[in-house]
Amino acid sequence: MSISEHLVEPLDPGWERALSTQQEQFARVREELRRRRVAGEQVLPAAADVLRAFRQPFEDVSVLIIGQDPYPTPGHPIGLSFAVAPDVRPLPRSLQNIFAELQDDLGVPTSSHGDLRPWASQGVLMLNRVLTVAAGSPASHRGIGWEAVTEAAVRALVDRGTPLVSVLWGADARKLAPMLDSGSHTRVLTSPHPSPLSAHRGFFGSKPFSTTNAALQELDAAPVDWDLAHG
Repeated sequence: MSISEHLVEPLDPGWERALSTQQEQFARVREELRRRRVAGEQVLPAAADVLRAFRQPFEDVSVLIIGQDPYPTPGHPIGLSFAVAPDVRPLPRSLQNIFAELQDDLGVPTSSHGDLRPWASQGVLMLNRVLTVAAGSPASHRGIGWEAVTEAAVRALVDRGTPLVSVLWGADARKLAPMLDSGSHTRVLTSPHPSPLSAHRGFFGSKPFSTTNAALQELDAAPVDWDLAHG
């Protein structure tokens, strides 16, 4: 039985193979989410978006941006770390700070929306360590089992042996650095998190977007067009 058999929209076949060892873990997490929903908890994002990151082609991923868990505001998370639904206003503060750094780094005008799917279409995987959250309660699903799944996803990306630039913002993401810094085909960029609490401690001025593109070119991979207006 495959993971996709339980989903309305199947995973990319490459991800299906990469995560095949996690079927039991998926089943445990799915049962925990079912239990929480029955108890009245509003689980975010919408069920169809929980595994959205794994619907983009596994083999095409060249940039990995690690987040913590989805935004806990209903209507905001879309299954990609830091991204929000196109109609969300105002944008979350972390995303505002990301756009401010993008403008300072590359001169890209600030986007009016936070739908980052144009980045995903270029091979940027925006993956949260924990893929669900209870509405109004940040970090509420840590420890229910998602961490094992997303760690397996990270290992699978590294094990391909193809170019991978990992962007690790904040202490939680940096814990994955030893796993991701694994040979001549990988590069790892780290900085403080873009949240309002830490952005001024080194996220601003870190130039992650130009540095990522420079690293991709060193690895003979295509740079990313970070301007969402071109998506």
